Amino acid sequence: MTSLLKTGFVAASVALAVPAAAQEVAPLETPQQKASYGIGYNMGQSISQQGLTLDEIDPAALAQAVRDFLAGDDPRVPEAELIDAFTAIQVAVQAREEAKAEKAVAAGAAFLEENKAAEGVVTTESGLQYRIETEGDGASPQATDTVSVHYEGRLLDGTVFDSSYARGEPASFGVTQVIPGWTESLLLMKPGGKFEVWIPSELAYGSRGAGADIGPNETLNFTIELLEIAEK
Repeated sequence: MTSLLKTGFVAASVALAVPAAAQEVAPLETPQQKASYGIGYNMGQSISQQGLTLDEIDPAALAQAVRDFLAGDDPRVPEAELIDAFTAIQVAVQAREEAKAEKAVAAGAAFLEENKAAEGVVTTESGLQYRIETEGDGASPQATDTVSVHYEGRLLDGTVFDSSYARGEPASFGVTQVIPGWTESLLLMKPGGKFEVWIPSELAYGSRGAGADIGPNETLNFTIELLEIAEK
């Protein structure tokens, strides 16, 4: 059992403590209860980052494993059966993610096809789409420049995954230090300009996605406001 528990997949799962009665809300009054909840919540985040959901995790069995381990009891399931179970779960997760990625490709293509006919939308040769909200003044940045921008990033369903506006502080970076769709957009802008852009997945994060918020093959929507170009 020791060798199996060294994998991140298993270690995170065994460490997560959740109420045995999944339908009941555990009291969160004492320091012990609050700390236990914090540990469980952090482990839940770790499990989620591995692509697992409540479709693959049984909270009651998980809580039992935690209690058994902390009590010093032997595992109730032989290691060979655990390996088979983990393999089955991983296969199911992979199939679900592949289906999700295929759906994102179709949804992105359909959206961009319709969006290109919207008023003011320009589609570039690469497939990037943008609409100028504010033109701006002066010269556009060059690939070697550093820029200061405000921005908000959204999925096609409107979910915001990142926003400098929400943080109350603009971001600064090199024009080529971002995803290709951003670089292309910035090269079209002028200081003081504001664009809404739609970036196909191949110009964004592609099949790998980005963290827990941006899945594979997602087409992304950004508001980008070019504040200034840094002096060299």
